[in-house]
Amino acid sequence: MIKRPKLSRTGNVRKTNPQGLTRGEKFRVKTSRGRKISSVRWLQRQLNDPYVDAARRDGYRARSAYKLLELDEKFSFLQHVKSVIDLGAAPGGWSQVVLKKTSRYARIIGIDLLPIEPLEGATFLQMDFTSKEAEDKMLELLDGPVDLVMSDMAAATTGHQQTDHTRTLALVEIAFDFAKKTLAEGGIFIAKVFRGGADQDMLAEMKKCFKTVRHYKPPSSRAESAETFLIAQGFKKEI
Repeated sequence: MIKRPKLSRTGNVRKTNPQGLTRGEKFRVKTSRGRKISSVRWLQRQLNDPYVDAARRDGYRARSAYKLLELDEKFSFLQHVKSVIDLGAAPGGWSQVVLKKTSRYARIIGIDLLPIEPLEGATFLQMDFTSKEAEDKMLELLDGPVDLVMSDMAAATTGHQQTDHTRTLALVEIAFDFAKKTLAEGGIFIAKVFRGGADQDMLAEMKKCFKTVRHYKPPSSRAESAETFLIAQGFKKEI
């Protein structure tokens, strides 16, 4: 069972800080000339987010770690994995979860456009996963089929929901193609998608390749976020 942050009736952590504020109160961020409103809103969300506090307390690099923990709590796929591909791995929170849940015996290969601080038990590449060079490098590092391909990749948002959904689906399709090349029999594929889920043609193809394919929005995913997650379990190597 995940130790979730304790919330007040308003959904905020009750916690006193050095400034004398209570975490049940909303922090206010003063705007300054030159600071974008979107940046101010992001900072306000961070300061009032119980999962950000929980990540610091539990030693995770990002609040997104709880999304994977909650997905595993719902679908139970991490316990026996020994080899993992982490797509869109920065800053490494999902890899941390895998290592914790598998008592550090899993082998992880992660990739992201952004640099990632080293993590014992994981090999990280700073490359564009959509490039042929990145795929070749990852295949070179593998010593056999993997148990789990997980993708927290998302295209940079434009503010236009349909455009963002389409661009992220393109990344999901690339990740799915990679999963088909690398997953072992019975393997698992997890990917972030935006509201609306996977494209129907791609979803139909996934259902041919896996025993079960489901969508799920974990509790730690912000209510206003359009993200949800695709969980495909029981890969069929030969179809």
